[in-house]
Amino acid sequence: MADDKQTKLPDNAYRKLEEGEEYVPVTGPKQIVPEVTKYSLFWGLFYSVVFSMAAAYLGLKIGQVFEAAIPIAILAVGGSVMLKKSKALQQNVIIQSIGASSGVVVAGAIFTIPGLYILGLEVTFLQIFLASFFGGVLGILFLIPFRKYFVKDMHGEFPFPEATATTEVLVAGESEGNQAKILLSAAAVGGIYDFFISGLGFWKEVVSTKVFEWGQTLVDKTKLVFKVNVGAAVMGLGYIVGLRYALIIASGSFLAWWVLIPSVYFIGQYIPEPIMQAEQLIRNMEPQAIFNNYVRHIGIGGIASAGIIGILKSSKIIVGAFKLAGKELFGGVVSEEEGAVPRTQQDIPMKVVAGLLFLSFVGLFAYFLFGVVQLNVWHAIVGLLIVLIISFLFTTVAARAIAIVGTNPVSGMTLMTLILSSVILVKVGLSGKSGMLAALLIGGTVCTALSMAGGFVTDLKIGYWLGTTPRTQEKYKFLGTLFSAASVGFVILVLYKTYGFGPGPDQLEAPQASAMAAVLKPLMTGSPAPWLLYLAGAILALILDFLKVPALAFALGMYLPIYLNTPILIGGLIAYFVKKSAESEALSKAREEKGRLIASGFIAGGAIMGVVSAFIVFFGKKIFGSTWSLKAALGTTHWAESTGGEILGFAMFVLLCIYFYWDATRAKQE
Repeated sequence: MADDKQTKLPDNAYRKLEEGEEYVPVTGPKQIVPEVTKYSLFWGLFYSVVFSMAAAYLGLKIGQVFEAAIPIAILAVGGSVMLKKSKALQQNVIIQSIGASSGVVVAGAIFTIPGLYILGLEVTFLQIFLASFFGGVLGILFLIPFRKYFVKDMHGEFPFPEATATTEVLVAGESEGNQAKILLSAAAVGGIYDFFISGLGFWKEVVSTKVFEWGQTLVDKTKLVFKVNVGAAVMGLGYIVGLRYALIIASGSFLAWWVLIPSVYFIGQYIPEPIMQAEQLIRNMEPQAIFNNYVRHIGIGGIASAGIIGILKSSKIIVGAFKLAGKELFGGVVSEEEGAVPRTQQDIPMKVVAGLLFLSFVGLFAYFLFGVVQLNVWHAIVGLLIVLIISFLFTTVAARAIAIVGTNPVSGMTLMTLILSSVILVKVGLSGKSGMLAALLIGGTVCTALSMAGGFVTDLKIGYWLGTTPRTQEKYKFLGTLFSAASVGFVILVLYKTYGFGPGPDQLEAPQASAMAAVLKPLMTGSPAPWLLYLAGAILALILDFLKVPALAFALGMYLPIYLNTPILIGGLIAYFVKKSAESEALSKAREEKGRLIASGFIAGGAIMGVVSAFIVFFGKKIFGSTWSLKAALGTTHWAESTGGEILGFAMFVLLCIYFYWDATRAKQE
């Protein structure tokens, strides 16, 4: 590698390779530099614990788990700069990889486990810890055989938005030139802007056309509404995703919100009573309620169907992975010691992976048999098979979703898991409280496995771009998972005893877990699931695939709230206009690359200020009481939700978009 102060990604890092072209990472295969040291191990584990606690609190409060990879990368870079460490790049990758276990393990736990408390069931630390740990381990082990396909074979096919942003942070941290300055200034702008919204309440975070008189009339008469999250981080994500995928995702939202919701409302005016699991008449529902009760289920069916389609299309890859694993297991592959496999492509040997999988299966079986109330041997076997089959099949779906849009539809896939496992468990004679406990612990294990698979493919892509040894990342990811699972188990128990979970005024809402509990309870008591809506989503995914439209991206758009998808589209549009702003290809490329740095800075700044906001709220409540918030202390709570705060949000977002375009197009040809 050249001088660390001039570290730069190769020109072909983000594009498809020409025939015969090879990608050479920042640290080449033959270069040996420090990766796992006492320094990188300590800080990786430290961040995995701290960020697990912060992410768990924020996720249970508002339902959004911030991605820990980027803030940890920033802290790792900052630490190495302050200590003037030489050859710090690969150590920082390991710090980020170990520490990032926190966000994915937290997502797996908090989307399911609090549902046990909401249903009035007791749960122990050991049950939470083991569900999270086993799920994380399965996510790592099931992804390893597919690493080469996602990170190497599909080079340039997927945008990998979060991996791109994190990689840009790590590379910029090794440079003292213009690259680092652009990223740091963008992180400052994005971070301050997002903190003004979420921390200080200077304007509203999610704005909609309802703020205008004509918009409110449109909602009242047709349930048509346009919403957008005006945060810098989400818009930056859209820039990296690019216009094509952003349009597909947004189109899913537009179908859900501008076609299906008005249609359901129109038909619902003639239905005299609540239908399905809703407790309210359709004609009295707001658009969000119609989306949650009916339309979102179509998106869940679409995600599940798109996942199955992806599995079928990837069957050759899956079979190929098995064949390679079999050859290695039975000695058919030349060993790494003979130099056949370069350092940057070395995974944990398949014999070790197979052994660890066997131990995980035994551990899970024992967990279900002895750790879950009233499960006999047959029920434990059924629970084990559900976890293994669903986790394995949907590992590739989670990885593909992260590779495309940086968002893992893990809650949707877990909801489908809960429904399927509930139906199966009832059929084998397990229902009531024992059935709900078993189903949610099964769901928690699957949820963590899928969350880990999606998060870990990001780490491995970062390592691929920068030249980290995959085997090293894989080995130490287990350790990060262990510490994160223990931290999550501890913090969930503490938060439950401190606040409680559910819709109460002083409780943590735990929105995903509340939804899981609401779906699970009727299934375990004999009420029907919305199978027709799931079927509609499945058929829609088949039609999209027939039309050559990426069904998973479209179904993600139908499942995720519209206010998260519209800023992604706006970011994609900015990327398109920046690229088209110059006549010469060289200048266009320079502007596009600067825009990517700005977008990465926005994501990084927003993520780090999300952590800061979480800690301020957490310690503020401890000191001043459970009702305290920074917005309340400043007196901005009501302003942020007012008409003026919402209109200001629109205006500030427009200014931010203009600034983004202006700053990106100032780039000069090298």
